[in-house]
Amino acid sequence: MLSLQEISDRLEIQDLMVRYSHAVDTKQWDLLDDIFTADAHIDYSAMGGAAGDLASTKKFLADVMPNFPAYQHLVSNSSIIVDGDTATARTICHNPMLVPGANGQQTLMLCGLWYLDTFAQVDGSWRIAQRVEEKSYMYVANGTSA
Repeated sequence: MLSLQEISDRLEIQDLMVRYSHAVDTKQWDLLDDIFTADAHIDYSAMGGAAGDLASTKKFLADVMPNFPAYQHLVSNSSIIVDGDTATARTICHNPMLVPGANGQQTLMLCGLWYLDTFAQVDGSWRIAQRVEEKSYMYVANGTSA
């Protein structure tokens, strides 16, 4: 049976992952400062992105994400293991993205991945200390409309 503390920790971690998705989907890169630890390592390389610290990740996202007219991050099915002030999780992310094409056509790219996260408590709040993406699939459908 889960203790009330573990239930609370799991809910806080799930909320943290939703806040991450919201920050990225709304291009509010500075919100990531309250989501990741100051010394976080973030690795998006499995899906063709960059790997690095928080500052370089924010720059990467600010440079790359405006190239996509629309995108969303849906996180679910988290398998969370809490161990005191640290935790780990494997979480599904479904990430559809529109890619601009010729003659006003747009391409729909569907990205399926898992976030492999390590969390730490910082001043009583959960933060992501490490995020590594694990690729499941990438599917491109040409000629879709907005």
